[in-house]
Order: sequence, then structure tokens, then C-alpha cells
Amino acid sequence: MVRPKTKERRGQRTYHGKHKNARGGGSRGGRGDVGKCKHHFMRSVLLGTDMGRHGFTRQPWAPRQEVVNVDVLDQMAGPEGTLELGSMKVLGRGRVTRKLNVSAAGFTAAAKSKIEAAGGQAVVV
Repeated sequence: MVRPKTKERRGQRTYHGKHKNARGGGSRGGRGDVGKCKHHFMRSVLLGTDMGRHGFTRQPWAPRQEVVNVDVLDQMAGPEGTLELGSMKVLGRGRVTRKLNVSAAGFTAAAKSKIEAAGGQAVVV
């Protein structure tokens, strides 16, 4: 025969006592995703959780712009002194020895002043 108190308490969460001991993370094998590569491996496989590193990925660096210095422009230019550099930027190292008409994506202040001081033009495309 079943005792009356036992019958009353069946189906209750705290019936058998010591219910607080099973609440901690230790009885669960850790909190959250702990142990997904070790003691909870099969759980993580069945749930389909990702393994390995997560988080932010580094963005690729901005593409570098091609550059050319003023001292090379004399060699690059033809006999008429005209240069079309397109997407290149002209930097100011060196001297300009003749009149040059240069069109490029950008010029530094030193490069522009050197080209114009020699009687040429620096046109930004």
C-alpha cells in the first residue's frame, strides 16, 4: 500500500529532496556550450553547433594606389612631353628638367609645383 503523503507528492519537482544540488553548472557538465569538443561532443554534433573560432574577420586592406615620382616622368614621356598615367599618383621626389603635360589620378603638392615651375601642366583626371 502507498503511503498517503507519498501519493500527494508524486509529480512534484521537489518530491525526493536534495533538489538544489542538481541546479549548478557542475551537474550539467558546464554552462552554455562548454565541453562541445570534449565531453558534450555528441550533443554538439546532433545540434549542429559550429566548432572552431568565431567572431570578427579582418577586412582586406584597401588596395594600394600605384605611384610614380617626378624624376621618372622625364624617361616615361615621349618627345612631345605628354603623359597619361590614368589611375597613378605622382609624387614629388626628384627634378623636372623639361616641360611636361601630365594627366594622372592625383598629385602631391610638391609634384604639382615642380611640374608647373618647369612650364608644364598637371591635370587631375
